[in-house]
Amino acid sequence: MEGGDLELGELLAAAEAAPPGESIDVVAHDLGKRFGAERVSFLFVDLIGQRLVRLAAAGDEDADPGAPIDLHSSVYDAVLRSQRQHVEPDDQGGRRVITPVTNRGDCIGVLELTLPSADDTVLRQVREAAHALAYIIVTDRRFTDLYHLGRRTTETSLAAEIQHQLLPSAPCCEAAQFTLAAGLIPADDIGGDTYDYTLDRDTLHLSITDAMGHDTNSALLATLLVSALRRARRSGCDALKQADHAHQAMLNHSRGLATGQLLCVDLETGLCELVNAGHPRPLRLRDNAVEELQLAVNLPFGVKAPIPYRLQELQLLPGDRLVLLTDGMQERGAAAVDLASVVHDTRTLHPREAVRSLTAAVLDACHGNLRDDATVLILDWHGKRSRPDDTAPGARR
Repeated sequence: MEGGDLELGELLAAAEAAPPGESIDVVAHDLGKRFGAERVSFLFVDLIGQRLVRLAAAGDEDADPGAPIDLHSSVYDAVLRSQRQHVEPDDQGGRRVITPVTNRGDCIGVLELTLPSADDTVLRQVREAAHALAYIIVTDRRFTDLYHLGRRTTETSLAAEIQHQLLPSAPCCEAAQFTLAAGLIPADDIGGDTYDYTLDRDTLHLSITDAMGHDTNSALLATLLVSALRRARRSGCDALKQADHAHQAMLNHSRGLATGQLLCVDLETGLCELVNAGHPRPLRLRDNAVEELQLAVNLPFGVKAPIPYRLQELQLLPGDRLVLLTDGMQERGAAAVDLASVVHDTRTLHPREAVRSLTAAVLDACHGNLRDDATVLILDWHGKRSRPDDTAPGARR
């Protein structure tokens, strides 16, 4: 068995030389050559977050993708939640290793393989290979539908297909000053809800919107709204001007309306400027207490009104958790869920897991039959750090 540290440059060069659908083959070859790894496969979570789909390396005679694997209470679920490598004996005297494949907090999936033996050095290098695979997949999925196709384990509506193209490619992002995560349900039949975020040198931009209706027309309305917001944002507009541009686009090009909440957070100070266009107020967890922020609420986008949108300020402090919602998290059967209590009870969880808990609580309350989209975005504010590896008070891992 050959050893040696991972040569990242060589691995990336090999991945670039291979077709975009063969990322796992490149990593499998590298791990096989260095450590005698066998049965190498990549598993990723389906669109609705309930099953895992296996993508095995080509040429593995023992590889059988099989049916999707239930995620709930599985060892894979434990690895994804904990972001820790799992090692156990296999049935042939070797070691079965499952390693998270994650990029900036975005859980892309897990890397699974068997090794003849595995000391700490080998396991560390498998983790490094999994990290490299995350970057490779993030790049390659721009050029292939392989990963999109695999995530469709249920029939996806046209409205949902449109909606997913509007969302950021990663539902989670970690940076020195913050961690954020978002999710929406039902993922295979949404129509109207969106969330968005982007990060520039000094500002974090966030939005959460809810276009009227729950069908293809609402998805098209959401497309108009999100595109207008992004156009304004990319032109250097602040939250107030973004709101004005979105409102005007709705008036000029549609007969519909949408609620929304736009935030611009200064990465240096934590000062957040926001506009609320008819949207549910955020919840804030601070010092172990949850409260609904009493913000002024303007009329939705697309509703003619003599009163202009109002720019408000919110000061974020290290340790704060901000929870943004759409009304689907509060209406009908979902109203039975005490969202503030769930936010409090999940305060120690990573935002990624807190999102799962909130959406699961709403689904359970509705017995899995939501009549409206439900979306949640959670922002943990860590505050400015002197070094990227510092851990601020309240930071969750």
